[in-house]
Amino acid sequence: MSTAFVPQQPQPTSGGAPPSSAPPGPATPPHASEATRLLCAGTYLDSGYRDRVIEQLHLNEQRIVAPSLGLDAARVLAHALRARRQELLWAGLILGLWVIGLPLTGGLLFVFLGPSLMLAAASWIRGKSANPPLYRRVPAFFVRWWGRLVFATFLILALVVAFGGGDDDSSSYGDSGSFGDSYGYGGSYGSYGDSTGPSDLLFPDFDRVSGLIGPLQAWLVIVVFALIAGCVAAQRGQFARAMGAELSPQRFPDAAGDPAERAEGQRFQRLKQRIRIEQHAPLVMYHEKRPFCGAGAAYETWVLAVELRPDETKKEQLPLNNRAVLEKIRPLLEQLRLPSEFAGHTVRDRLRWLEIDECVFLPAEGLRRREEAPYHPQAFEDHRARAVEEGAEKRRHFLRIRVGGWEEELVVTVFVRVHTQGRMLMLEIAPHVLLPVREDFKDADRTAHTYRHNNVVGKAAWAVARVPGSAARSLVTLGRGVGYTWKLLTGGHAGALPDGPALSVRELGSMDEGSRFQEMDASRYLRSVQDRVAHGVLTALAESGYQTGEFVQKIVNISSGGVNVEGGVHGSTFAVGKNATASSANGGAGSAPQKGTSGNDNG
Repeated sequence: MSTAFVPQQPQPTSGGAPPSSAPPGPATPPHASEATRLLCAGTYLDSGYRDRVIEQLHLNEQRIVAPSLGLDAARVLAHALRARRQELLWAGLILGLWVIGLPLTGGLLFVFLGPSLMLAAASWIRGKSANPPLYRRVPAFFVRWWGRLVFATFLILALVVAFGGGDDDSSSYGDSGSFGDSYGYGGSYGSYGDSTGPSDLLFPDFDRVSGLIGPLQAWLVIVVFALIAGCVAAQRGQFARAMGAELSPQRFPDAAGDPAERAEGQRFQRLKQRIRIEQHAPLVMYHEKRPFCGAGAAYETWVLAVELRPDETKKEQLPLNNRAVLEKIRPLLEQLRLPSEFAGHTVRDRLRWLEIDECVFLPAEGLRRREEAPYHPQAFEDHRARAVEEGAEKRRHFLRIRVGGWEEELVVTVFVRVHTQGRMLMLEIAPHVLLPVREDFKDADRTAHTYRHNNVVGKAAWAVARVPGSAARSLVTLGRGVGYTWKLLTGGHAGALPDGPALSVRELGSMDEGSRFQEMDASRYLRSVQDRVAHGVLTALAESGYQTGEFVQKIVNISSGGVNVEGGVHGSTFAVGKNATASSANGGAGSAPQKGTSGNDNG
């Protein structure tokens, strides 16, 4: 079991002076974060998630990776490929046991395939939804349990015959032949003269079967199933050992010693380098339909425009451009890193690791090769210098503020864009929230610990319960592997034109909703950042000699409550929220008190 990591806090400075505004740096680098570790573990637990990771990052190599906030997507891909390779090996071995067992048991093993297919059909009928509709859940329930009952009945019959309950005269191969020939699976006619159809697998005639099973056949069936159960248990044990070794909280930070990254081929090594160049770069290559892919779900986006009206109480108006406004916002945001001077060194607020940078969004369309994306530092600086003052459409400049809470499981990112044009100021605030990693991924340590420390009976019972569906599962696994290989060989992805990201491995592995504490933290981070951004813009307007009343009024109208910026800016007061009031001493719109609202009207 892993416990939450509490980072080392800086000691108080001498003389009671506040600590430096520079952040002490993140507690862990992205490749060693808890979110990365849990997503790596998830590739062993969920084959659907694993396949989508491989499809996005390995198969479609023309796609640029989505920004990886607080994690290393290359390491997740490494474990996804390793988990698939292990699963294919075990699936091939299990299916091989079924194939070998068919002739060895004289065709008796064939009747067990019917229940196995029913169990696979039950999973398909139910679907992948956590809460499927009733018309799926009910038939899936009946098909699943009927398959289990049929399989259990055949197995009990085999056990009875194996331990002396069968008819010795009818069990010899010389007298009655193979089970497949006698029961209609291997011969042209049955021993009773009537044919066998699919209904015999659903509603078998057990009296008829019991007379056709010999002790040797029954024992061979038991041996084959014991070997299959052993393979299932060994596969689970392999996962449990990995969680206690390279995926343990203690060893996971050592990326150089991770066997998943060393075992892959040249294709992976090439893509790994590209992913690590792209995923944390300040230049974001995007797809037109998914510009913020990787940042999470949009959360209360603000877009407003106010007229730059000269303040009659000021003698002159100073030039106000986009860079000037951003430079007013940044120091206010940096102050969020500072704890209260009375709090001492015990503060453990994640705002202390708040990250502020500037990023430029560029469309991926138009590139001829993925390597042509301008990630070089000088190329980015050129784009940033030109984009910061652009109104633009496709190329956009943002101030990006990020807070990684709950060991990088709860990531709040706020994109801020300011533009002045035609004596108008436009402000765009696009908050996004990445919710925590899926619950079953977070329980990976618990699952592995329970399996490792279970007794022999418990491990055997777990493995035996999965024998009935092993044939269908192995067949599906191998089929997916063949399908992937076919797409890799024939899809032409290596020579395709570059494309923006279609999926984010972090978003794929996220929960639908977080806990109440996480919701409170996300709201606190967002409100703090939005407060400082609004205050910075207000300060820039006031110091440049423009009226602030209209801006205050529109912020009040579009906010959903909880933000409060007060006084200190040339007599202005800013308040947002239900029952809040705001007044301005600068004249113009907003000179009268304004009631706060909870609507999203943009004024």
